[in-house]
Amino acid sequence: MSQENLEACFKQWQDNEALAEQMIPLLGDLYRRFNVVPSIYGRSLINRSMVRILKNHRWVRKAEGVELSVEDTFPLVRAMIELNLGPAHVDIGKLAVAFKRSGETDIAAFLTRELAEIVDGYVAGGMGGEPKDVVLYGFGRIGRLLARIMIEKAGGGNLLRLRAIVVRGDGDDLEKRASLLRRDSVHGPFEGSITVDQENSALIVNGNYIKVIYASSPAEIDYTAHGIDNAIVVDNTGKWRDEAGLGQHLECKGVAKVLLTAPGKGDLKNIVYGVNHDDIKDSDRIISAASCTTNAIVPLLKVLNDEYGVVQGHVETVHSYTNDQNLIDNFHSGDRRGRAAALNMVLTETGAAKAVAKALPELEGKLTGNAIRVPTPNVSMAILNLTLNTASDAERMNDFLRTASLHSSLQKQIDYVDSCEVVSSDFVGNRHSGIVDGQATIVTDKQAVVYVWYDNEFGYSCQVVRILQHMSNVRFSYFPTR
Repeated sequence: MSQENLEACFKQWQDNEALAEQMIPLLGDLYRRFNVVPSIYGRSLINRSMVRILKNHRWVRKAEGVELSVEDTFPLVRAMIELNLGPAHVDIGKLAVAFKRSGETDIAAFLTRELAEIVDGYVAGGMGGEPKDVVLYGFGRIGRLLARIMIEKAGGGNLLRLRAIVVRGDGDDLEKRASLLRRDSVHGPFEGSITVDQENSALIVNGNYIKVIYASSPAEIDYTAHGIDNAIVVDNTGKWRDEAGLGQHLECKGVAKVLLTAPGKGDLKNIVYGVNHDDIKDSDRIISAASCTTNAIVPLLKVLNDEYGVVQGHVETVHSYTNDQNLIDNFHSGDRRGRAAALNMVLTETGAAKAVAKALPELEGKLTGNAIRVPTPNVSMAILNLTLNTASDAERMNDFLRTASLHSSLQKQIDYVDSCEVVSSDFVGNRHSGIVDGQATIVTDKQAVVYVWYDNEFGYSCQVVRILQHMSNVRFSYFPTR
């Protein structure tokens, strides 16, 4: 390449950086002022660096086969500010691609038509209504990630308001609790400011005042004494999984509903957002968000069953070790789980295959499952070995799954990757509940093997927050609609 071309290439990069830099405050204005959540083919543009915004644009070439530049999206973002939009999720990438393909030249007219339902829908105060109080009962791996996500979303006027966390102890560990939220060996540092209010037993996180309540059981707590009322309690402890145990929360003053971040037992509804969240009724007071593995596989199983029909199958989970295992060999009530987690692959059981039927009754009795715990701290894989009603091949099935990840109602649950270089750590922080590895797909006639990565901590936590929003009647329209 000539020196002139080299300089032109670098100049184009600098120009794109400058445009991305100009775009950042406009995206922030859309989010914080209008409650518009902007993205590019499902990749969020909120609180993203210049380079991340450029990478999200570059990704469109892989997703859609079309080059997309900030030169294409910047005029759309600028025009959207002038439309006084109502709250919605808007995929700017898809709009930009549609505008390029349309051959139109009037951006304002194009956006006014595509976003007609929310044009001039802005109402001072954001989404309207009263914020919903949320309490995290337990502040371990999932609890802290839920806190991060909810605090991140609070910047856009989200109606979910994290008011308190409940932990065991005597009140002398606030600095330690803050430190665990601030730093994470897997998910990295918290993006924001955390201040400890020792006198009032609270954490102030990006301006969110979060009371830290010390209690050994729900019976000890009166939430109304802390100004909390009609709250949803998210139980992250896993100590109780049935209606009787979780019902203890409902006996506390100030609690309206309970959400369990583990598979529920008995008649509790196990909800996988995107698949059966419409089963949640206003009268339901205790809901389960199922397990991370169930959330990873159910959306994929739904689209595969709808398209091909699942006759039977086996789910093998290769799962990162968790807190319930031992660091070194010691007593454990579960089979094999007492052996050193960081030194062994540990064959164990999983209820995910049977739990699928709670979200997809049509697959009841059709799946078996096992799990292998492996020496990695996060990101797991589910291998779906399925017998189908309809024959296919790997290329056609991958095309179908890729399209589902981009354009279906499950695009926030299903992601797709087509690279022979990716490994588990590449999916840390992925917000989808499952990511299809297209390079690994095997299809022979009616027999298919689909490999699904998932961040069993963060991806699952995103699903939990989506359920929280649904329980709180937080609803967004999604654009474009086609």
